Amino acid sequence: MNNQIKTAVILAAGKGNRLAGVVDDIPKPMININGRPILEHNLLSLKNIGVTNIYLNLHQLPEVIKNYFGNGEKFGVKITYSFEPELLGTAGALNNFRPYLSEKPFMLIYGDNLINFDLVSLINFHVKKDGLAALGLYYREEVHLSGVVETSTDGLITRFVEKPLAGSESSHWVNTGVYVLAPKILDYIPSAGRTDFGKDLFPGLIKKGEKLYGLKVNGQVIPIDTPKLLEIARGE
Repeated sequence: MNNQIKTAVILAAGKGNRLAGVVDDIPKPMININGRPILEHNLLSLKNIGVTNIYLNLHQLPEVIKNYFGNGEKFGVKITYSFEPELLGTAGALNNFRPYLSEKPFMLIYGDNLINFDLVSLINFHVKKDGLAALGLYYREEVHLSGVVETSTDGLITRFVEKPLAGSESSHWVNTGVYVLAPKILDYIPSAGRTDFGKDLFPGLIKKGEKLYGLKVNGQVIPIDTPKLLEIARGE
């Protein structure tokens, strides 16, 4: 393993509105999967490849996460938190961590996705392509409720299509919610307000001619968005 990246942001501010009635007393990233919170699975995946400097954004029931993980020492990492009274979005969340992310590439993971694929392969892909961002992509048969990603043969992302109509899909490759980002990405994130990567930032960057790349990965990615997906993640 030759991992040049030591820092990651895990997005942990999700509300889990579509899981109301299933998990009301914990933040969505703390849903238990096989004996551990989703957030712990993702944190340990990073720790296992040498990424030990972790930044977490919080919103719903923040003390539940802080009481469980503390400063990260018992998990072999160092955790820095930020609290968002109002959600800042998947990209806007980086504003609270700007001073720590401005010098070297870093990873970003959506904390409520259960992921199991080779993270180092995505890091190596980013180093090789030397673009503004490298996104992990996974194959999904039904994509009418997802945003799909179109790429050229060398992995350059050419277009994002949000929730294509069934039968009109131009791609079945979906964002994993795992990115490797160059520090320059911060220059494009507005310093205030809500900004999302998929809806706002990435499509705008493509129009500006910035180079974003997508790596088609092998492995498991389950977004825990609905009770049915939660059952799948738990093997029920």
